[in-house]
Amino acid sequence: MIIVMRSGCTDQEIEGVRRQVEARAGLTTHLSRGVERTIIGVIGRIYPELQSELELLGGVTEVIRVSKPYKLASRDFHPDDTLIRVGNTTIGGKELTVMAGPCSVETEQQVLATAHAVKEAGAAILRGGAFKPRSSPYTFRGLGVQGLRLLAKAREETGLPIVTEVMTPEDVDVVASYADILQVGARNIQNFNLLDAVARISKPVLLKRGFATTYEELLLAAEYVMAGGNHQVILCERGIRTFEQFVRNTMDLAAIPVLKRLSHLPVIADPSHGTGKWYLVQPMAMASVAAGAHGLIIEVHPNPDQALSDGAQSLTFENFQKLMDNVRAVHAAIEQVNPAPKSQMPLKTS
Repeated sequence: MIIVMRSGCTDQEIEGVRRQVEARAGLTTHLSRGVERTIIGVIGRIYPELQSELELLGGVTEVIRVSKPYKLASRDFHPDDTLIRVGNTTIGGKELTVMAGPCSVETEQQVLATAHAVKEAGAAILRGGAFKPRSSPYTFRGLGVQGLRLLAKAREETGLPIVTEVMTPEDVDVVASYADILQVGARNIQNFNLLDAVARISKPVLLKRGFATTYEELLLAAEYVMAGGNHQVILCERGIRTFEQFVRNTMDLAAIPVLKRLSHLPVIADPSHGTGKWYLVQPMAMASVAAGAHGLIIEVHPNPDQALSDGAQSLTFENFQKLMDNVRAVHAAIEQVNPAPKSQMPLKTS
């Protein structure tokens, strides 16, 4: 349920409504001040008479029931886009944020060389895996804490914030002590204990869509994190598993505008995992930007042929520079279009 306050309502009226709601057992509120309106979201078990009771309160324009199972992640509760600040970068606004780096941190020389190269090309955030979930137990599974230390050294040299994956609830604290953004990977998107754990930290969380995860399931994963107190959530489309075997995954470009319509959270795309082939990464990155992605996450390696993981989908430094030139051109063209602000979109209810 959402309570739409009238334009020009006072802080006293807003607080009065929140007190009235929170006096009911099991109900909490979430305040969203948008450009065009102020909305109070009501979270909890709603009884039938509540809507008519709230409509009588001072400053209230309308009370609308929302049937979506994800409340905090819904654009109904938060009409304006969420902006997440990481270092000097804002994710979710008009800027295009590119995260780039190796699939796995292998050596100090490898990660430092890559960090400097992606920064020079225009990347704003360094990606790299220290803990790696792999399908086979015999493949390289990361350097663990030593990999985190190497990422931290790369950040010290380049100034780039780092995003890296966390795999278990027990590792959240140690990963958070090094990383600027914690990534929950596709295999863990419905690891609810892990989602509860990252909800308790004060750093952004990047959620990668699972192999067979629906839009609603991805948004419910975000809801877990937000309901636990962490509202700094980034959604990532990275391809889904279909009958097609030529590509590693099928990149679902429709997910980008759909998620932006359903949710206020930033949406980025991962064309590296979405295709599994280096020569498809650039065209799908450009397509993702054209579809409205707020950012990209790209795998880059000094020598992809020698990479310990995901070499087939990793770009060389030269190819990454070409990708950056092209996605900037697409982004600039898209910015020429001036759509209506999100807060002016019709409020959808069901």
